[in-house]
Amino acid sequence: MAGVREAITQAHQGEWARVVAALARRFGDLDIAEEAAAEAFATAVERWPVDGVPPNPGAWLTTTAGRKAIDRIRRENKRDDKQREAQRLYEDVPPEPPGAIDDDRLRLIFTCCHPALAMEARVALTLRMVGGLTVPEIARAFLVGEAAMGQRITRAKSKIEAARVPYRVPSEADLPARVSGVLAALFLVFNEGYLATGPGTDPVRPGLTAEAIRLARLLRALLPWDGEVAGLLALMLLTEARRTARVSASGELVPLGEQDRGAWDSALIAEGHRLVRERLAAGVAPGRYQILAAINAVHTSARDVRDTDWSQVVALYDQLVRLDPSPIVALNRAIAVAELDGPEVALAAIGRLDDALAGYHAYHATRAELLRRLGRGQEARTAYDKAIELAGNTAEIVYLTRRRG
Repeated sequence: MAGVREAITQAHQGEWARVVAALARRFGDLDIAEEAAAEAFATAVERWPVDGVPPNPGAWLTTTAGRKAIDRIRRENKRDDKQREAQRLYEDVPPEPPGAIDDDRLRLIFTCCHPALAMEARVALTLRMVGGLTVPEIARAFLVGEAAMGQRITRAKSKIEAARVPYRVPSEADLPARVSGVLAALFLVFNEGYLATGPGTDPVRPGLTAEAIRLARLLRALLPWDGEVAGLLALMLLTEARRTARVSASGELVPLGEQDRGAWDSALIAEGHRLVRERLAAGVAPGRYQILAAINAVHTSARDVRDTDWSQVVALYDQLVRLDPSPIVALNRAIAVAELDGPEVALAAIGRLDDALAGYHAYHATRAELLRRLGRGQEARTAYDKAIELAGNTAEIVYLTRRRG
């Protein structure tokens, strides 16, 4: 095993620049080249310890990185195809002037979030047709099976066609009734970029996070009075500020408590904090996204993880649970409770979530960490095994595998 780690380290030192340069020449895009190379090295970290070091590590890395780059380009092209498909759903009615929304993609998101569709159908259709996410990615976002999600999207398309829902550019009066679906769609697009769920994608997809932030800024300009719009933008900015510190050079996920806080983007943090303070000063009861932004503001205010005000984080989660009593919110609250009251209290809290989150890798990863802290090694290893089995993100798998060991 030590020899494999040494081989990966030597390959990284000797081949990184060459692989990036070769891909940049081939595809004419340095960002794609660097991201594909990083994915190839992450795959090496995952596979070489199992399969053995290939006879020609440099050639293996170049070939693997080339495939990753092609996959990324294809995904980006598919997103544009899906946007055209969404427009064709409504092609019986000629397009109208831009109206209240100038941006084509944001206008199409508002159009897909039609009140005639159920909320989950609106969001799923938008993610597929405009966000460019695959059905498996959308299914994982909703914690449902791929077949069920595929049927949901198909039914939404059929309802549009059967009811002849017109492709009508939303007027200013239409926006408040549709904005909650738009926010949910942007939030899930951002999440897929922040921590990709598919095994065949980059661990982090900055193109998706950047597009979600761009659209959230436009939405903020369009609806400056909406507190949840400001909250979502603040949440995205405070999360994006940590992106460069989230995956190590070897392709392993770096959890919040271990990140180099000096590498965080101070400008994005300052902007996010400013939006959070603005909402607090408004004196209006906060919504879901505003509370999530406030939680992230607490984390990004601490210069060291030991300085984190966990009592404030738990208090904010208590507010959030009242608004959104979902199992995932309860799980995230338990992680904060573990820091405040200890792992035993947190483990008891998440024990009630087993049925709801049995297929969610983060539940098993959280349970494994709590069991490890309590010294229950065999149970922790079993929980790590389940988390690794369910996880799709390559950087997360590498991290969980190391923790299990």
